[in-house]
Amino acid sequence: MTQAPAARPTLTIGVLAKNEAHRIEACLRSAAFADQLLVIDSGSTDATVARSQAAGAIVVDYPDWQGFGVQRSRLLEHATGDFVFFLDADEIVTPVLQAQIEAAVRSNEAAVWRVCWRMVAYGHELKAYRAGKGPERLFRRDMLSGYTGVVHEEAVFRPGFADAPRHVLRGKLLHHSRETVRGSLEKLTQYAMLGAAKRAALGKRGGVLRGMAGGTAMFLRLYVFRLGFLCGGAGFLYCYFVALEAFFRYAALHYDRASLSSQVGR
Repeated sequence: MTQAPAARPTLTIGVLAKNEAHRIEACLRSAAFADQLLVIDSGSTDATVARSQAAGAIVVDYPDWQGFGVQRSRLLEHATGDFVFFLDADEIVTPVLQAQIEAAVRSNEAAVWRVCWRMVAYGHELKAYRAGKGPERLFRRDMLSGYTGVVHEEAVFRPGFADAPRHVLRGKLLHHSRETVRGSLEKLTQYAMLGAAKRAALGKRGGVLRGMAGGTAMFLRLYVFRLGFLCGGAGFLYCYFVALEAFFRYAALHYDRASLSSQVGR
């Protein structure tokens, strides 16, 4: 008597979103190979929810924004796949990356996979830019208990899984990081203030000199060593805005310390 083949491991692809109607469809179309498409919405007032549902996603609304870590933890509560891949609304899974994600899921390995980015900023792909390894995005779901951190959040592993093997998915994730100057200014405010609040909670100190040092080091790293200078005006703007975020993070940590809060809306 032959045994039935083992069930194929399943995959949830989850997205955090708020007012992403202009790009959520492209994001979800690229993730349509998942067994479950899941969108955690943060109170969108545009067509994000309707367009996500039309693309086949399950949408759960949590308008009480408490930071990225809390939203990712909520996403995990609704995920049903054996594996979970975290995708941002400004990202698109390329066909090569899709094949590698599917192969990783089939392996059923209790491991963690990082992604590699192809950066797009202000309508131009930064082809010469060395994005390096992106964040950890693919996990077997039983490894995770949640996420921590209001920004640049980190996975919290269940006992026995923190030292799981780490791999890198070499297929690229197309990352539309910054689309407009106005949007970059809004993102600068959000990330600088959230980053300052996170460091204040850890007892760290800020100030203008610390900000200048951090911002200058960040700009040199991105613009020079990661070859942003080869990417024209769009490359300069991208590197400069990231450096400004580092500067204002430390400036706010000193001058706004008494009023810092993780309740900075998206």
